[in-house]
Amino acid sequence: MQMNATELMKGAIDIHIHIGPDPSRRRRLDGYEAAVETKEAGMRGVVFKSHDYNTTPVACTVQKLVPGVEVYGGLSLDFETGGLNPHAVEAAGKLGSKIIWMPTFSSKNDMMKKNITDKGITILDDSGAVLPVVEEILEMIKHFDMTLSTGHLSTPEIFALLASAKKRQLARILITHPLSIWVGPTISIEDQVKMMGPGIYFEHCFTGCMPHSDRMDPRNIVDAVRAVGPENCILSTDFGQITNPPPVEGMRMYIEMMLSLGIEPDEITTMIKTNPARALGLPAKA
Repeated sequence: MQMNATELMKGAIDIHIHIGPDPSRRRRLDGYEAAVETKEAGMRGVVFKSHDYNTTPVACTVQKLVPGVEVYGGLSLDFETGGLNPHAVEAAGKLGSKIIWMPTFSSKNDMMKKNITDKGITILDDSGAVLPVVEEILEMIKHFDMTLSTGHLSTPEIFALLASAKKRQLARILITHPLSIWVGPTISIEDQVKMMGPGIYFEHCFTGCMPHSDRMDPRNIVDAVRAVGPENCILSTDFGQITNPPPVEGMRMYIEMMLSLGIEPDEITTMIKTNPARALGLPAKA
């Protein structure tokens, strides 16, 4: 008998959901509600993400309110948190943050996709070299054993960032929604193959397949997973939008979709349990 999504998602970690309160948009649920639903589904844990503030203090508080599930947070280096701010990264490390996301909505890449050419944060100087402040941030990430995420940087920026991260021997790197179109890098499969390396994970978010987003054919995710291997991929929802189901239901839908497209149960287990734990530096669980 083939396992279904409800069974497979037990022990899973969704490393990317958005919670309220949010200063810019309505959210489907707050951190407490998200943790309760994650626990009730039998999942191992969840990571809260915000474009506007460090979610670690929220995660720490919610963790005490909802024992029996793992709740983590991190910092996105957008305008609202000071951009490429090593002081904020240091504080995040001292707070126990799990992930540092490079600029997302504030990235020059995203701004250009919105035809805003005079704003946005880039990690490169005019010659294409990684900025010294970014090198400082990478050193902070290594010192506090956090996970680096590429955020919504462009493909050339990601290549440059990976080169710097490799020199510094960063242990864990997330390439976030590489296939997304309206935000993020939109990385070709060929370039994804070139980006592969130890500790590098391609995080494929289900939100890109939703009506309010890219309406991406989920077969594109399957093709990318086949190209780089499930051992190098993570499935997350990136849910929390008011226009989407709750994240736990999103994960169930995602798993069922992948099963229907030929992804095997053991491959899904790798991408929702094993790899998320490794990407966050967590111990394995049976």
